[in-house]
Amino acid sequence: MAESITAGYDDAFLGIGLPLPSPADGRATHELTYPRFTVLLDPARRLAAVTGVNIDGATLLDLPRTGQWRLDPRVTDDEQAGPAVYADNDLDRGHLVRRRDPGWGTPAQARTATAATFVYPNAAPQASGFNQSKELWLGLEDHVLEFADTTDERVAVFTAPVLADEDPAYRGIRIPRRFFKVAAWAAPADAAPRLSAAGFVLDQSDLIDVVQGALAVPPLGAFRTFQVPIADIASLSGIDLGPLAAADVLQPAPDAEVRGEDGWRLLRAPEDVFLG
Repeated sequence: MAESITAGYDDAFLGIGLPLPSPADGRATHELTYPRFTVLLDPARRLAAVTGVNIDGATLLDLPRTGQWRLDPRVTDDEQAGPAVYADNDLDRGHLVRRRDPGWGTPAQARTATAATFVYPNAAPQASGFNQSKELWLGLEDHVLEFADTTDERVAVFTAPVLADEDPAYRGIRIPRRFFKVAAWAAPADAAPRLSAAGFVLDQSDLIDVVQGALAVPPLGAFRTFQVPIADIASLSGIDLGPLAAADVLQPAPDAEVRGEDGWRLLRAPEDVFLG
């Protein structure tokens, strides 16, 4: 008999109510639940509006990579960016919920959950190749988990492409130039645990160029990773992040306007991340 596993993002996972973010304008999305994570798919953009996953660092397992990319049969093919977007070019299927994120608990549970991440609604096109900045982006959740070791090592993570109107068109979709990630955890306090959160943006604008329908990925260029006020992320993405802005460890000055990239914290190494 298969072991039971929670389907979808659990808003009570941290011991503090934390709802799954959603588009602030109320636009229609498909809510797709998988083991321990949820994708809100924007059918007009054919990409995720937001994803949310629960991570238990205390029982996280490091399993071999398994799983094959597949379409989700619960939505039509023309509502998800499928294999044709990634064929014969320099685009990666970038996991939004990382393969390892839901891979905790027993080995059987972890295998089921990690394999479930290989579904196209959980992917978004990213320029291929790695540099220090992209590797830092992939390791941010591990860095937060290490920091959260002072509590119960539970983290909720929300990741998505920033779906902007000016994103370049390519093969029936628009390729996002930016991605955001918000990690949240329950920090110890004198009375009861309090919600803490940190927000990040990955920018691949310099690596994506579409000319007359053809994709060009420059051989030289850089992903840039920033720690960003969560209020800025909400404004940039159009996603209602609920209580996360108020829980931000990187609090802007009172009444501060959205500062934009010039006011963001450029990250070059994990040590540059501020977690309070």
